[in-house]
Amino acid sequence: MMENEPISEQFAVTEIERYMAMPGQAHSYKVGELKIQELRKKYSQLLGASFNMPDFHDHLLKDGAMPLSILETKLDGEMQKK
Repeated sequence: MMENEPISEQFAVTEIERYMAMPGQAHSYKVGELKIQELRKKYSQLLGASFNMPDFHDHLLKDGAMPLSILETKLDGEMQKK
């Protein structure tokens, strides 16, 4: 880890211990990241020139954490009204 990132040994140990204690955390983070990228591409293509990244982020974050399927349904209703 330290060979690939400019971090201290203490930080690397902390990260490794976190991944050992919560192994699903890194996977869930990545799944969420990929879904958000997919949604951003979907609405960018759907809305074309009227797509606005700050508005997308506002809609994405305003209601807090939720399952990704519910997030997509919510965004489908909000983003397509534009």
